[in-house]
Amino acid sequence: MMLELKSLYCERDERILFQNLSFSVAENEVWQIQGSNGSGKTTLLRILCGLNDEYSGSIYWHGVENRKARHEFNRDVFYLGHAPAINKTLTPKENLSWFCASRGLKNSAQIKPVLNKFNLYGYDDLPCYLMSAGQQRRVSLARMLLSQARLWIIDEPFTALDKQGVAELEALLCEHAKQGGAVILTTHHDLHMNCPIQVIDLDALSTPETV
Repeated sequence: MMLELKSLYCERDERILFQNLSFSVAENEVWQIQGSNGSGKTTLLRILCGLNDEYSGSIYWHGVENRKARHEFNRDVFYLGHAPAINKTLTPKENLSWFCASRGLKNSAQIKPVLNKFNLYGYDDLPCYLMSAGQQRRVSLARMLLSQARLWIIDEPFTALDKQGVAELEALLCEHAKQGGAVILTTHHDLHMNCPIQVIDLDALSTPETV
């Protein structure tokens, strides 16, 4: 197994978000975390990425307790939250160059082909603040392909994308899984992906709000 969760428990403001949450993510799998607003979807993703430690339970990366495998985990996992996470004063090429440098990747020659794959041909040197919200999202998503990460953890990846962009991203996520990677995502979008999708419903793992 790539990622394994055992008996995760998390509460916020005296309300249990989820409890007894256990599942395992293997290569070639796509997992969707679903639930109503406030159910803890983003919180769970942040816990998986090590950005939130307010929980109990265990998380393992290739059989090793996550905190003991932090270097390997950080190398092999790509996380994208709600925000585009780009510097809008920089160009797409500059943003992706900085991203590669921050991860110690020597793959700058791949930046242009990756931008082209995300339909950003000709936008390499345009400041991102002059681009639409959908184009900015594509710049942010382009980091997935450059990251060389095997596990992609993505919070609402389809935000600001048009119908074509949604279909292209769905195909890309499936392709990544079929090539030996794995994906964990949250989305309010109805998925139409040509690969199996495992679903975790956090509403079934919570308790009513304390009165």
